[in-house]
Amino acid sequence: MHSEVKDAGPFERVLTVRIENAELESAKNAAARKLAGQVKIKGFRPGKAPRQVVERVVGSDAVRSEAIDDSLGAFVAEALGETELVPVTAPRVEQIRDTDEGGVEVDVRITLWPTIDVLPDFAGRNIEVEPPAVSEEEIDQQLDRLRNQWAELDDVSREADEGDFVAINLTAHGPQGEIVDAAATDLLYEIGSRSFIPGLDEMLVGASAGDIREGNGRLPAGFVGDEAQDVTLKVLVKGVRAKRLPDVTDEWVSDVTEFESVEELRGLLARNMLAMKKRVTAGAFRENLVNELLDEVELEIPDALVEAEMEATLHNLYHSLESQGLDLPNYLRITGQDEHAFVDELRSRADGALRTRILLEGVAKAHGIAVEDEDVDAYVASIAAESEQDPAEVRAALEASGQRTALSGDILRRKALDRLAEEAHAVDADGKPVDLEVILETDEDDQVDEQAAEAVAVADEDSAQDADNVSNATGVD
Repeated sequence: MHSEVKDAGPFERVLTVRIENAELESAKNAAARKLAGQVKIKGFRPGKAPRQVVERVVGSDAVRSEAIDDSLGAFVAEALGETELVPVTAPRVEQIRDTDEGGVEVDVRITLWPTIDVLPDFAGRNIEVEPPAVSEEEIDQQLDRLRNQWAELDDVSREADEGDFVAINLTAHGPQGEIVDAAATDLLYEIGSRSFIPGLDEMLVGASAGDIREGNGRLPAGFVGDEAQDVTLKVLVKGVRAKRLPDVTDEWVSDVTEFESVEELRGLLARNMLAMKKRVTAGAFRENLVNELLDEVELEIPDALVEAEMEATLHNLYHSLESQGLDLPNYLRITGQDEHAFVDELRSRADGALRTRILLEGVAKAHGIAVEDEDVDAYVASIAAESEQDPAEVRAALEASGQRTALSGDILRRKALDRLAEEAHAVDADGKPVDLEVILETDEDDQVDEQAAEAVAVADEDSAQDADNVSNATGVD
């Protein structure tokens, strides 16, 4: 066997493998034995017919073709070892040619992992972000959430609106009018919560006590079967109740929290919200920094690598949808997405994720950043703490599932991103520095009871979701 390599692009090579006729002979013998076991040949037990007989029955070309197909993988693997090429996707056979000597030449396209030869300078770079700030209106909104938890319900004679509660009896009917097992009696439901059957909230807006409403609804998968089901909802409205919120006074704050005044509670809300906004802005700072650097890098991602990234994303999506009793067509229909637009978006995300990964790996290599055992230990400990598992169990699960290498890659890119952020500066539109340092207060006087803490947590969760979106955009977990 002989092989040679030719460039086929910045990160692609064509590996030509020349298989001599003598090397094919042994492969033909093995192929003949295989075919002899698959084809009934009169006078011979399965697998016992000699090669000459097999060739007369199925044809010498069929035996030769089978021999090439069966042995090609081993020959390509040997050639990859000799040339020290490391493909990142499955090698693709592009052409097979017969040689004058009776052998074959096979052209195989190899995709390599892209690298960046020259990184943009990021030290001292100014990256513009929106300075984090908390408005009085935002604090009012969080206070309203706390007030909602202490609201009382009053019977009203008017029509129901979003935010009101209604006492209802509900039945669901199938396409033939049959009653579906999804009934509810004396259910107290908040309009606008969208916490029950899709379509119910829209039916109840404007209803009054004594009204009977009928409309279309959709029972989610798992509600009465494995698949989602369109139904007709019939609802008797037995009463309408409006929320009466408590007044925000020092007395009320003292009753429901550990604080003595409205001012103290507002101060805690402001500090917690600002801390979370700083985290979100820090994420935006990193995203903007990465995007700015990527704009300065000329990097051509091989199509095969983008396709492989898309397939991995689709595989995860299929698995997630399957666990919910859905398939991709239904998912696209429910989410209102066009298939072509979905594929284009998937391709764009795959390309962006790969570019970010390559950039961060380039930064890590250029600056000698490596993943140490203590880095992995710390990450495993954080996962274990969140999932309330033993760290040893988490580590064993990662090893068993083959995720240790992927985890190390995530940690490496996170460390590279940290290095970028340390070297650059966050500034506002006027070029003034933006403080993103988060200082958490632990003063005992700032402790609140469960109700007040939940109101703060809601604000944190809203901002945390924004932070997750930023993290996903930069391709770093």
